[in-house]
Amino acid sequence: MFRSNVLVCGGTGCTSSNSELIIAKLKEEIKAKGLENEVNVVRTGCFGLCALGPIMIVYPEGSFYSMVKVDDIPEIVEEHLLKGRIVKRLLYKETVVDDNTTKSLNETQFYAKQMRIALRNCGVINPEKIDEYIARDGYEALGKVLTEMTPDELIATMLDSGLRGRGGAGFPTGLKWKFAKASVSDQKYVCCNADEGDPGAFMDRSILEGDPHAVIEAMAIAGYAIGANQGYVYIRAEYPIAVARLQKAIDDAREYGLLGKDIFGTGFDFDLDIRLGAGAFVCGEETALMTSIEGKRGEPRCRPPFPAVKGLFQKPTVLNNVETYANIPQIILKGADWFKSIGTEKSHGTKVFALGGKIKNTGLVEVPMGTTLREVVEEIGGGIPGGHTFKAAQTGGPSGGCIPAHLIDTPIDYDNLLAIGSMMGSGGLIVMDETTCMVDIAKFFLEFTVEESCGKCTPCRVGTKRLLEILEKITTGKGTLEDIDKLEELSYYIKENSLCGLGQTAPNPVLSTLKYFRDEYIAHVTERRCPAGACKALTNYVVEADKCKGCTLCARNCPVGAISGAVKVPHVIDTNKCIKCGVCMEKCKFNAIVKK
Repeated sequence: MFRSNVLVCGGTGCTSSNSELIIAKLKEEIKAKGLENEVNVVRTGCFGLCALGPIMIVYPEGSFYSMVKVDDIPEIVEEHLLKGRIVKRLLYKETVVDDNTTKSLNETQFYAKQMRIALRNCGVINPEKIDEYIARDGYEALGKVLTEMTPDELIATMLDSGLRGRGGAGFPTGLKWKFAKASVSDQKYVCCNADEGDPGAFMDRSILEGDPHAVIEAMAIAGYAIGANQGYVYIRAEYPIAVARLQKAIDDAREYGLLGKDIFGTGFDFDLDIRLGAGAFVCGEETALMTSIEGKRGEPRCRPPFPAVKGLFQKPTVLNNVETYANIPQIILKGADWFKSIGTEKSHGTKVFALGGKIKNTGLVEVPMGTTLREVVEEIGGGIPGGHTFKAAQTGGPSGGCIPAHLIDTPIDYDNLLAIGSMMGSGGLIVMDETTCMVDIAKFFLEFTVEESCGKCTPCRVGTKRLLEILEKITTGKGTLEDIDKLEELSYYIKENSLCGLGQTAPNPVLSTLKYFRDEYIAHVTERRCPAGACKALTNYVVEADKCKGCTLCARNCPVGAISGAVKVPHVIDTNKCIKCGVCMEKCKFNAIVKK
């Protein structure tokens, strides 16, 4: 029994900021002070508040240290762990009430409105120790379904819970399982989509890094429901930490008899294997994913037949994503009514979002369905930094759409987002301020989908390329009003005629920005002007003479010598030489340089 437990984030974000070195230094200092039998160091998954990483929490005090550096460790060990004196300078400021009082994380702005179900163990347990998962009711749900429920009763529970797939489309999980169970076959499969390719999305990766056993347990439960004895987790090779922890979790589960033959002595067999993806976005589409697992080029297949009838190796298959699976053990243990009590009428439970962009508190958040965008951005996210104002939020990544500022009070659930031209997607939520050009945002996502199109169908392969060409014309000042009409017409054609979800949703960023920000498109075309000042071809840097002091700082830092002027005399920028790098505006101490 340790008197202190020091939890250090071992997720990808904090690891990239040297949390592994912090853990090593902690153990070194603890040993040097003779505290190795009193203080336990735990490498956890993501705590969520990525903006403040590396993060460390010391229990039982609950002291939340943020942006910890290796050089801070000797002081933490000496003062806090040895002498019992909290190092106040390193505390997360939101937890500090006064010199003598701190508050719990659940009382802070970032965590107060969150409800963790899928993320319940992330940042709490060591994901590489199966005993810690078991200590938090791990594998109890699997034991319950194998010993107390028939497959039909299990599926009825999932249907009653109303759990919808968290990977994008929101298809009812129980219904998918019901179809697969009804299919007659000598072999069935359970697959997990951990491919997660949306720019800025890291929800599934963080769950696998912080709580891999929850996904393993849920996949075994799904196997029992449909009559499958083999599962595959399809995960991109670019997630080395998640892959390593998932493999260890699978190995440990086998050793404990929780995977393999005769689980819990019930005669039920189920095993799991990992298949690595090469990072193709199209392999997030279910049939392309299965084709890739089969060792073929990752291209989508025509549907029907759907995977529940003919999926992996042409056998009935259930495919859900990581976050969907992470909810299932809790639904089994706490009941369908408990899950339905959370969220909205048609969207039950919680949703995990990767919050990024122009926002103070970037990170991973899990909120009940129906939480408004305003609550996520202004309260949990801490608002827009730098005195800027909220302009829009992109949900659903390349498949989603932009939500404008006047719709910030929209409750976030499947149906509300679809009604305003966006979608839930896997859970990326990118916040934008007034310095963001919405035409440029549409172009950014089109560049991604053009690159990621598998090329199998013409509407996607050629159509998205044509969309991108038109957007490039507009953002370089060469577009026409007819181009805007072409954008809209072509977008609808691609949506209606593409083979798979990648092509069918690729035009969404274009259509949503046209719907809510058409005036920006028109300004680019008719005025040859980017209202946000983001499109370089349509932007010039200008010195405002009444503010310029002639300090020469801008001229001395200009990399191409485009600025001229004598000392104490207003300077001038030669727009023909200017490469629009912005260094002059960044260096000017008098705010005399503006973008026009």
